[in-house]
Amino acid sequence: MTASIVRLADRRSFLRHSAALGGVGLLGGCVSAMPRAYGPGFLPPPALAPIRAGPGRIMNITVCLRPFRAAGPRLDAEQVGDKLVVHNYGHGGSGWSLCWGSGQLAVRTAMANGEKDIAVIGCGALGLAAATLALRAGARVTIYAKDWMPDVRSARATGIWSPDSRIALAGSVGPQFPQFWEDMARASFRMHQRYLGLADGPVEWTDRYTLSDEPFKARAPDSMSFARYEGRVHDLTPPVEDVARGAHPFPTPYVRRTSLPMFNITEYGRVLISDFLQASGRLEVMEFHTPAELANLRQKVIINCTGYGARALWKDESIVPVRGQIAWLIPQPDVRYGVYYRGVSTISRRDGMVVQRTGADESYGYNDANEQPDRADAEAAAATIAGLFPRV
Repeated sequence: MTASIVRLADRRSFLRHSAALGGVGLLGGCVSAMPRAYGPGFLPPPALAPIRAGPGRIMNITVCLRPFRAAGPRLDAEQVGDKLVVHNYGHGGSGWSLCWGSGQLAVRTAMANGEKDIAVIGCGALGLAAATLALRAGARVTIYAKDWMPDVRSARATGIWSPDSRIALAGSVGPQFPQFWEDMARASFRMHQRYLGLADGPVEWTDRYTLSDEPFKARAPDSMSFARYEGRVHDLTPPVEDVARGAHPFPTPYVRRTSLPMFNITEYGRVLISDFLQASGRLEVMEFHTPAELANLRQKVIINCTGYGARALWKDESIVPVRGQIAWLIPQPDVRYGVYYRGVSTISRRDGMVVQRTGADESYGYNDANEQPDRADAEAAAATIAGLFPRV
């Protein structure tokens, strides 16, 4: 009983400290080291609730293989027998972020000759977005997939706006690719914003804090030279701002903050499938082992959204797996922010607290096709976050 009282007191102390600092601005706006005055009838921003990241709160561990292609996503078309196959895969760690813009390009190609009966292979982020867009363009659409949400690899993604995460190698793309990427990113961003404000929050904005024990330095080039284009869409999200010492509740002396869209993927996937079916879309369970099996489909135009599965189905050796493991902690509805510290990232989603080791740069997990969970690594990642909240 005494230990419980002490822990409760410590938690209240953390919350009081956070509230006294203006809650580090969870309602948005700039962080200031100077005290803020609030007029009559106005409350200060809410406190930053501490994250409970003990190993006993791990409720699941999942592994996702991101389908990376050095040349960027495959979005060309080819003839397979009497079928036109429009490819839409290989987005690295940017599948959810770019799904709408990529889908627009795929649907435009698929319907360019007036075809109104479209097949989509794959029921992940890219497949659902492309199928939805084809429906809205007036097509009859059937999704063929072995697995549906939430049993697809897309469901194991982190769920943060990251449109240039492992999207390509800087030296492997042509001069037109940056603009091509920007067009996809902006189109996707606009579509994601349409899902704000829904009851179960498929898309929400959340604050992200980057913590450091040392002064921040300019980003060093990563070992793989991944393409970085975030500067081309800097106007879509608030700028990164330094949070002064004493103006945040974290134990590290150096803190930066920004705000980014977050995808509650469990709910986002459910909303997309529900909307698709209500608009007379069809879902059929079917597994493909070779492109020749596409001859069994009645549709003449097929959008291929098989993600990492395209490596086996299309014998596409340009796809390189990038392993990412997530430790899922019991949800904390009171935590409305994310943290990055010492190569470990957290996101507080409605379906769980995501804890993921991301490493010093995006080469972490590169060319690792192991999909077996690593409990020791999950506990170590959770311990890194737990160390930020020693009183909890």
